[in-house]
Amino acid sequence: MMKTAEPLAPMEALLAAELPEGEGWQFEPKWDGFRCLARRDGDEVTLTSKSGKPLGRYFPEVVELLRKTKEKQFLLDGELIISVGDVLAFEALQMRLHPAESRIRKLSVQTPAELMLFDLLEVGGESLLDRSLAERREALERFFAKNAVSGLQLSPATTDRETAEGWLARSGGALDGVIAKRCDLEYRSGERAMIKVKQQRTADCVVGGFRYAEKKAEVGSLLLGLYDDKGLLHHVGFTSAIPSKERPALTKKLESLIEEPGFTGSAPGGPSRWNTERSMAWKPLKPVLVVEVRYDQVTGQRFRHGTRFLRWRPDKDPKQCTFEQLAPELRPSELKELFGT
Repeated sequence: MMKTAEPLAPMEALLAAELPEGEGWQFEPKWDGFRCLARRDGDEVTLTSKSGKPLGRYFPEVVELLRKTKEKQFLLDGELIISVGDVLAFEALQMRLHPAESRIRKLSVQTPAELMLFDLLEVGGESLLDRSLAERREALERFFAKNAVSGLQLSPATTDRETAEGWLARSGGALDGVIAKRCDLEYRSGERAMIKVKQQRTADCVVGGFRYAEKKAEVGSLLLGLYDDKGLLHHVGFTSAIPSKERPALTKKLESLIEEPGFTGSAPGGPSRWNTERSMAWKPLKPVLVVEVRYDQVTGQRFRHGTRFLRWRPDKDPKQCTFEQLAPELRPSELKELFGT
């Protein structure tokens, strides 16, 4: 039998500006989900996050589907995803991290998660960690063919850079970018031995408020807003990449513009179990300043991550800063096209 082992640290990726060129690369879509190592040893199934935390209680339907496979012993590397129509719903994944088991069970039926596979690390008690990616991919495809169950998906892979560029151009919805791996490389647990490339986009946003830096009477971050078709200004994210030398003068300028309400639609510091006293404290501004920022991902009409400050846009009318700029991220993600069905 497969011996019980400490959770394995997944192989990770370095961010790059473009896909690598030359021979010997395998490209895969970077899925917009939760990274997951899935282990089965007989009837025991465990799901482990990238940080080493157990995920099984939050995704009981995935635990059950893995118990239905013919193979009884394996360790898979993949991504937990939830699709709604032809679009992946990251917010639906976040809703699963709930303390109430009854709530989780209900959601597991309403919006069942699936497991997108992209690597096979152990099978039948044999470790594949020292095998090349090319060998592991062949083994994964054989595993998938023999163990096909509803909810288990095999991620596409290609050695054709042009195909990968097409995936990258489509990213922003189901796809979070593209991963590049060396075909001859073994699985390097815990190392940044892959390359990830994300499509970077820009948007012009209204500065609807700001927060002070910790332990300093200077601006720490700018709160960004976009107008909807009703003329309401909604909070969509923040940027904190402000050059240090500009902060004193910028702080004075912002303080001269403090005026309620700042945001007239959704505002920072709404009800959330993640809020802290600091995250609730922000200063509303008269909506006259426009800034251009770079971002990578949008979820629920908000920037998923912090954005990069690019430049001020004094030439831009704040009312022109609308959600229409994010239209490419709000379109369907064409999952069927990715799988060729």
